[in-house]
Amino acid sequence: MPTNKYHKDPFYKSGTPWIWLNAGAVTISVIMVVGLLALIAVRGLGHFWPKTVYEIEYLDNKVTIQIIGERVETEEVLKQRILESGIAVESDDELIERSLIKVGNRDFLGVDFMLTVEPNELQVDKPKDVLVLERTQWGNFYGYLQQIKNNGEVLNLDEPTKWQELASRLERVDDLRDRIEHIEKVEIGRINYQLEKLRLKKRGLELDESTDEEKFQAIEDKRAEFNADYEVLKSELDALYREMSRDSVTAKIMNGKEVEIMLANIVKAYRPNAMSLGEKIIFYIKTFWGFITDDPREANTEGGIFPAIFGTVLTVMLMSVVVMPFGVIAAIYLREYAKQGFLTRLVRISVNNLAGVPSIVYGVFGLGFFVYVVGGTIDELFYSAALPAPTFGSGGLLWASLTLALLTVPVVIVATEEGLSRIPRSIREGSLALGATKAETLWRMILPMTSPAIMTGLILSIARAAGEVAPLMLVGVVKLAPSLPLDGNAPFVHLDRKFMHLGFHIYDVGFQSPNVEAARPLVYATALILVLVIIILNLAAIYTRNHLREKYKDLEQN
Repeated sequence: MPTNKYHKDPFYKSGTPWIWLNAGAVTISVIMVVGLLALIAVRGLGHFWPKTVYEIEYLDNKVTIQIIGERVETEEVLKQRILESGIAVESDDELIERSLIKVGNRDFLGVDFMLTVEPNELQVDKPKDVLVLERTQWGNFYGYLQQIKNNGEVLNLDEPTKWQELASRLERVDDLRDRIEHIEKVEIGRINYQLEKLRLKKRGLELDESTDEEKFQAIEDKRAEFNADYEVLKSELDALYREMSRDSVTAKIMNGKEVEIMLANIVKAYRPNAMSLGEKIIFYIKTFWGFITDDPREANTEGGIFPAIFGTVLTVMLMSVVVMPFGVIAAIYLREYAKQGFLTRLVRISVNNLAGVPSIVYGVFGLGFFVYVVGGTIDELFYSAALPAPTFGSGGLLWASLTLALLTVPVVIVATEEGLSRIPRSIREGSLALGATKAETLWRMILPMTSPAIMTGLILSIARAAGEVAPLMLVGVVKLAPSLPLDGNAPFVHLDRKFMHLGFHIYDVGFQSPNVEAARPLVYATALILVLVIIILNLAAIYTRNHLREKYKDLEQN
């Protein structure tokens, strides 16, 4: 039967449904990713906005109390559930609005949050003069400023002058706190570092059974110099601490009680209800910047996350330095030099399977091999003076980076091999025909043209390594690191030190915090920062890859 040239295949055989199905799947995936990022951004970034503080006259079991705090969440709940919880509600509605109020003042009230129901809120006000204090411990404070004291003496100030005086004295305390932090972390930290080196040096002489008294005396003289410098710094610190403890404020909290708070324990003071929009925006920017650049406080539930950002970026960079040469060399050998047979195919299958091994398995391997075997051997050979305290025989930055490199090296191998396989055979043959050796062809022709594929492998490895937490928990990451792995003391990069990581910080704040409700916004904010760090690292690698692709495009076409 002759075929009609105008006859068309049925719609389901044309392939169009599969195109639309793929497009729909991609669209749904993009929407889910964007929605997830939007949720994290809204909940995380909203934490830094100065929120309205309410004063609520509340009926609690026929007793009227005063509540001062922020309205964190509001939901509608069945009246029956509220009655079952023991709360009396005078309302005929079946759905009752319930609010979670952050009242702070945990050291005075014993709780951070209270639940209220809308029918029992007799009166709700937004007082302009309500004060919010961000403190170094015990969380936020809500109340009304009463007095400012200087060395215990009350200053006679009117209301506007009182607030200005508090702001100026807090600036003074901030300057003192910065000076104290610099002395403790930098100057005294340097002295302690040098004293520890002297101790190890002396211990090394003792282990060698040295009888050279001049060497021992030189160590003691040097130690005396450092101790003298320490005493000078300690005297300066004591004077600074006395200056910080000079001022205090008294404030009235929600139960009518007046309490006294030292300005040394206050990080920030503001009146959110009296702020204009411009003042709130400035406050928001400063608070968010402080979150990125400050150190954490109060078991990671307050303060910033700078050490975690620093540790994450440094770990990924060291991992990249290690994984790139090993992954590229392995791929070059498998593709260019190894005899293509059963053994090579077996190695490729093993490499592909390694990419699917759970990350915690790599962590166990890193702990057993890198930390205990390699690190323990290094301690015995080069750091015997420090034993039994481990130097490299404990988790640290180096072993964490090597574990992540081992985790991601299959990705680099596969991507590099794919890039090598796309290079036309004619380029190799032409180079060899012109007299170049195989090594010269590989170095001058093949590798430059494969560099975009290598960078693709690096991008994929960064994306995976930056978010890994399970292996790091075994090989070096900690809740709070006493110092950064990079400082001004030689050799400047301390590969044996433990470090903080954004992924572990999210786990710790979200699941190990003593106050989960108060720490929940920080989980979203830290997750957003982790996503942004990964995006920035990937964008840098993508830019490099695109630059290399453009650079060698003409060579590949020719």
